[in-house]
Amino acid sequence: MLIALIPAIAWGSIGLVSGKLGGNANQQTLGMTLGALLFSALTTIVFWSHIQDYISLKVCLVGVVSGLFWSLGQNQQFHSMKAIGISKTVPLSTGLQLLFNALAGVILFHEWQTGHQIALGTIALVILIAGATLTSLRDNRVSSSKRHAENIGAGVRALTLSTVGYVGYTVIVNFAGVDAKAMVLPQAIGMVIGASFFAYGKDAFQKETFKNVITGMVWGTGNIFMFLAIPAVGLAISYSFSQMGIIISTFGSILLLGEKKTKKELIYITIGSVMIIAGGILLSKI
Repeated sequence: MLIALIPAIAWGSIGLVSGKLGGNANQQTLGMTLGALLFSALTTIVFWSHIQDYISLKVCLVGVVSGLFWSLGQNQQFHSMKAIGISKTVPLSTGLQLLFNALAGVILFHEWQTGHQIALGTIALVILIAGATLTSLRDNRVSSSKRHAENIGAGVRALTLSTVGYVGYTVIVNFAGVDAKAMVLPQAIGMVIGASFFAYGKDAFQKETFKNVITGMVWGTGNIFMFLAIPAVGLAISYSFSQMGIIISTFGSILLLGEKKTKKELIYITIGSVMIIAGGILLSKI
């Protein structure tokens, strides 16, 4: 159980670490992917005997394309963090990812077969939608200058593209049916290629970029311990625990990065975050 909690701590800290290290969204994405590449190389060495049995051109191509989608998702999530803050972005992004990944599972892969699965899944999706809506609610008493500073329009656009990227990143792997461990390194290469595209000509290789290699290593730590947790406690528990990271990122951004919220907004975010976690746990039980 302790191993299963490490991905939540690592992934929940990404926004906080990148926020402290600085840089624009493109520098943060590129630096993060460089760090992830280092960890993917380590993962490949550790699982090399297994990977030799599954590596192929198909695995490499799927991994690279999946990494390209991931880079879109992470880049736009960083843009959303800049536009509306970490405390709003992470719960909304988590809820949208869970929602559309579940819908993709139902529509594309026919994962819900029984009446019990459909009923439980529908309840989970309703909870997710309600939770995501709550986290996005604003206090009407907030000044117009603060609302303008948040740039809601840019945040919504970035979250939409981020969701497309993150859903594509997982769906293509499931659709192709390739071995997850064998495509870790090709996926990381795709992540770096995508991040380089976003950062090209935009002060890509600045000190903030290389500082954010630490962010990628934090992500890689979560990734490795997720692999270790799945055989120990199962996919359902591991995935559910990983969603707990929104507590760290949401409230850490308020307490550590100084994001300002009114009492009413804090209540909305708290209830919404709990509902998103509950919805994620329900989905993992199907």
